[in-house]
Formats: sequence, structure tokens, C-alpha cells
Amino acid sequence: MNILTKEFYERDTLTVAKELLGKILIHEVDGKIIAGKIVETEGYVGALDKAAHVYGNKRTARVMPMYGPGGTVYIFNIYGMYLCLNAITKEEGEPQGVLIRALEPLIGLDFIANQRCKKNYSELTKKEKLNLTSGPSKLCIALDITKELNNTTFTSGEMYIAELDGEVKKLLEAQEEECKEIIKSKRIGVDYAEEAKDFLYRYYFKDNPYVSKKDKIEIKV
Repeated sequence: MNILTKEFYERDTLTVAKELLGKILIHEVDGKIIAGKIVETEGYVGALDKAAHVYGNKRTARVMPMYGPGGTVYIFNIYGMYLCLNAITKEEGEPQGVLIRALEPLIGLDFIANQRCKKNYSELTKKEKLNLTSGPSKLCIALDITKELNNTTFTSGEMYIAELDGEVKKLLEAQEEECKEIIKSKRIGVDYAEEAKDFLYRYYFKDNPYVSKKDKIEIKV
């Protein structure tokens, strides 16, 4: 397993958003590994992006992690109770990042199921299984991602993003050969953002059932 380095994140934001697809988000909880494959992301490109929290070079205590170095963890609240997880991109001082929108659960399935549904994975219906991590706040609950991780980094500590190697990687690739087509689309929930609401900055695997929302007209990357 190769943990993504700072250099991976310190690149063009939309490139990072696309290349995070297929990578593994890992959170070590009480010595146990809980993990899922990233299947959907959204890019936010900084001060000129009206959908970004830092539009107009906004600087508040809430958004300051976005000004950190590439690989910084940015977690924010929505609706006063749910969380969303972001990976900051570009160099320090350039506030851009990628929202991780959906995962396919891989490791720690009983933990994930109990976090979301208060029962073991084998007890879930098919619908419940597909609903475990198919949204940005769902995945935070499922992997026990809290605000305590805000402004840490993905390159060290208990939460990180990795690329699998060796036999495990070959096995997963063989299983997923037909599910790797990437679609780009408009971001979700940013209708307030004027022209930025139409930017095609969301990316997802076309055939993955854990994607939060599929578009009727799909544009291939």
C-alpha cells in the first residue's frame, strides 16, 4: 500500500479530483483499519469559484485550512449537524480542494454498518448496503470521521489516502475492469453559485452503484 504524498495533492485541482477516483480512503480507529474506495469527487478551484467557501479570497476561521499545503484535511459542517471531507490541493496559500463525495466500502464492513445502521453488514438489505457511503456526510459517519481531524493532513496520522499495490491491487482491478469509465458533470447543491453551478467539476465512476447521483446525460472524461 502506497500512501499518497504531498506532491500528489500539490497539482491542478481537477487533475487531483479525477485521479483520486479508485484510491483508498483509510481511517484507523482504535487500531482497526476502516476503508473505502473513492468513487465520486468534486473539485473547488479557489477564490474565483463562486461555489467555493473561499470565493473572493474569503478568510474566516472556518475556511483557513483551505489555505494550507496540499494534503491538508478540510472538514466542514452542513445543516448544523453533518460533515463533509475535503482534500486540499495546490501549494500553501492557494485555497483549492476536492470534496470526497462517495465511497465503496471495502474494509471494516461491520464497523461501517453499525455506524450507519446499528447492525452488522450481513443483516443489511441491499438498499441499506448501497446507502452506507453514497454521499459526503454518509461516508463521514460510516468511517467515524469527526471535526477533530480538521486541519490535519492526509500524509500522516490516523487518516490517509492510499493506492493499493501488489496482489490486492491486481485482484480489485480484475473485478472492476468494466467499472472504470469516468464521467464528469455539474457539482451537486451549488445552485446559488451563478455561472459556477454549471462547471463540470464533479467526477465519478459511471457504473459504480455507490455514486450519490447519476446524471441522465453522461459526459465521458
